[in-house]
Amino acid sequence: MNKIQAKKRIEELRKQTEYYANKYYVDDNPEVSDFEYDMLMLELRNLEKEYPEYISKESLTQHVAGKVGEGFKKVEHKIPLLSIQDIFSIQEIIDYVNKITEKANQENIENNNFVVETKIDGLTASLEYVDGVFVRGSTRGNGLVGEDVTENLKTIKNIPKKLTENIKITVRGEVFISKADFEKMNQERLENGEELFANARNAASGSLRQLDSEITKKRPLDIYVYNVQEITGKSFNSHFEELLYLEKLGFNVNPVKIFCKTSDDVKKAIEKIGADRDKLTFGIDGAVIKVDDLNFREILGTTAKNPRWQVAYKYPPEQKQTKLIDIVCNVGRTGVITPLAILEPVSIAGSTISKTTLHNEDFIKQKDIKIGDTVLIQKAGDVIPEIVKPIKGKRTGEEKDFEMPKICPVCGALAIRNEGEVATRCTGTECPAKLHRNLVHFVSREAMNIDGLGENIIETLLNKNLISNIADIYNLTFEDICSLKKNGTKFASNLINAIENSKQNDLFRLITALGINHIGVKAAKILAKKFKTMENIEKAGVEELSTIDDIGPIMAKSIIEFFEQEQTKDLINKLKLAGVNMKSQNEEVGGDQRFDGKVFVLTGALEKYSREEASSIIEKFGGKVSSSVSKKTNYVLAGEDAGSKLTKAQSLGITIISEEKFEEMIK
Repeated sequence: MNKIQAKKRIEELRKQTEYYANKYYVDDNPEVSDFEYDMLMLELRNLEKEYPEYISKESLTQHVAGKVGEGFKKVEHKIPLLSIQDIFSIQEIIDYVNKITEKANQENIENNNFVVETKIDGLTASLEYVDGVFVRGSTRGNGLVGEDVTENLKTIKNIPKKLTENIKITVRGEVFISKADFEKMNQERLENGEELFANARNAASGSLRQLDSEITKKRPLDIYVYNVQEITGKSFNSHFEELLYLEKLGFNVNPVKIFCKTSDDVKKAIEKIGADRDKLTFGIDGAVIKVDDLNFREILGTTAKNPRWQVAYKYPPEQKQTKLIDIVCNVGRTGVITPLAILEPVSIAGSTISKTTLHNEDFIKQKDIKIGDTVLIQKAGDVIPEIVKPIKGKRTGEEKDFEMPKICPVCGALAIRNEGEVATRCTGTECPAKLHRNLVHFVSREAMNIDGLGENIIETLLNKNLISNIADIYNLTFEDICSLKKNGTKFASNLINAIENSKQNDLFRLITALGINHIGVKAAKILAKKFKTMENIEKAGVEELSTIDDIGPIMAKSIIEFFEQEQTKDLINKLKLAGVNMKSQNEEVGGDQRFDGKVFVLTGALEKYSREEASSIIEKFGGKVSSSVSKKTNYVLAGEDAGSKLTKAQSLGITIISEEKFEEMIK
């Protein structure tokens, strides 16, 4: 490779690594495996070493990957949270240890020892304590500035809120999700038809960096602390001594820490961790070799990106070949149909693999996977088995292309893939696979609004075989509901009343409750107002639907396909027999159409009305409520802390009204 070629390749690698690092560290949505990324970084590092004139401070070899996300308060790290230099061969590790030993002899360091620890596959966090009380926590960010995630970190049980000593200390740790919890999370996502987390590290990162701590609270996050960043009134001579003290304070400390004296000891420690990694309850992506003497660390110093007193050995991913026997489909709770690869059982990374997800139709086509292929598989992040690629050289010609089913494998309803989506979905309203999810949506506040009929009650009704489809809700008896709770008389009475009252709901609520793809509350109201009855909607054609404002071709197609299904016809018939209202009550509410042709946008917090209440009033008087400001907007109803919508309305010269003015308009 000449200099011109080297420069071009270095520039290509910088763009690639920057893009992949951003997807990994910022978006929590990696596009390549850790190994592929590591190999790109290794190539870049080697080229920059060979051609130092092309080294740039913009290169990821020179600075820590990661950024501070929007929506978070910034935290400046007093002690930079640097990354670790990765090494991919045992010989390089031996050379590193020998080089450090030689330097120790030159500096007359008596206790030249090392500590080898597991490199936990998670997200770095800094924890600050004052007088032994947890006061602030942050992410690494770009190493110099991180994100304030204090409230989210407080949801992690293994982070002590109060230490055993009243001390001022800042520590560094790794937030992670255990293997068992990660598998459970992804299994639930698979059942719900949600996209699977790519690996445990990104699941942990995405969970910790939520703007809503209530979401974080629901995720099974854990932490291991492994370093003292800063401490007041106390000093240590060795890293190992620090770790023992951290345990005494009440921290959950990295459980794997092996004390070593020689390069041979370090080599054996790395091999032991490698041999035991399948037994660990948490995922790792390497072993970290650290200089133990803290004074010697000061002498060794750091580069702009890495401390010279530690390196990480990255274990190569274990890969095996096996036969892809078949591809079957699983239907999740949302109706998403997910292809699963059935494999000849093969042992990899300590467990026997016989099946793995193939995600979606595009994934299979992009990798050119066929039924009958010999495939290369590996375990991603020590947890998820994944197909890396088919071994095309082993094809015999008997392999078969896979096609996504046109009908649901569970209920036989039409299976469709909408334009712009990767998922194929079952359209059946009575599909057993999605029944629980459909029931929860049907009774929800924005739909039929049956107060008291929550997820847990629905689960119990299904388990007791008291309901087997949506319409069965209206066949429940007082005795059925009483049996769900001890002393449940009052509960049963209230729920029976709520179910009975829901029969009188406006047509738009029933349309919303049916869960038609792409049809939310707004579109349901438009349909109810336009067609007046459920029967008219069932008879409507694509052209008629497409000409309605806010109902485009995609929504029209979705409506037609939904009402063509036998399951839909069966369900609507059952609901009619149960006495559920099938007519629009829009005209009965009042003939006053004072807002006819007027478009409103709501922004900020209103004092006297919820958004839903204000929207209902506007629509009752014939007006429309839009979610965005445009030239077609007539009024912007602005409450407290109105934001960008108010600013845009002002720039367009749109009439801004207060809550008081709104009340005058609706008198």
